[in-house]
Amino acid sequence: MTLGILGKKIGMTQIFDEKGNIIPVTIVKSEPCVVTQIKSITTCGYNAIQIGYQELNTTHKSLTKPRLGHFNKVNLPPFRYLKEFKLSDITTYEIGQKFSVEMFEIGQLISVSGLSIGKGNGGNIKRNNFVRGAMTHGSKHHRLQGSIGSGTTPGRVIPGKKMPGRLGTDKCTIKGLQIVSIDKNENLLIIKGSIPGKAGNLITIQSKT
Repeated sequence: MTLGILGKKIGMTQIFDEKGNIIPVTIVKSEPCVVTQIKSITTCGYNAIQIGYQELNTTHKSLTKPRLGHFNKVNLPPFRYLKEFKLSDITTYEIGQKFSVEMFEIGQLISVSGLSIGKGNGGNIKRNNFVRGAMTHGSKHHRLQGSIGSGTTPGRVIPGKKMPGRLGTDKCTIKGLQIVSIDKNENLLIIKGSIPGKAGNLITIQSKT
């Protein structure tokens, strides 16, 4: 895994290249991410870098005493989001070090991870690609899943059976997206194509491995 940054999806638009071709792009806004903890094999059993994103006031209602103590221990302000990246080499990092969109380059390929759009409760046809029943000839089975039992033996519903339920809000990762433009003043990344989630979702951006 490579070190990345956190950001929020602003939305999608389109731009034109030098030849006049339309390129669909997604705009992502980030803030400088700060190294809040360095984990090593001797202390935690593995090497990792923890970064914080979106600074908060010390009086924010979402902060607990243990969480505040985590930041006070290293003399850093509290952050809303924390993300950990496992790395093979942690010797080049230090507490308080900042990373921003400047760590990327135009034309670079990246991987973007985030939560897909939540769609609430979904039936089996939409959630699991089931086929509907007959719509005529007296059929009363249209969009329901039908019987879910297995008869007298074993006489119960087998665990893991495909059923209606929550649809969406799954972690998705899209690899090989290209950076079209970078605005270092506003900390914006212009990424070719679409990324998971809706506007305002928290996403993770890393160099493609």
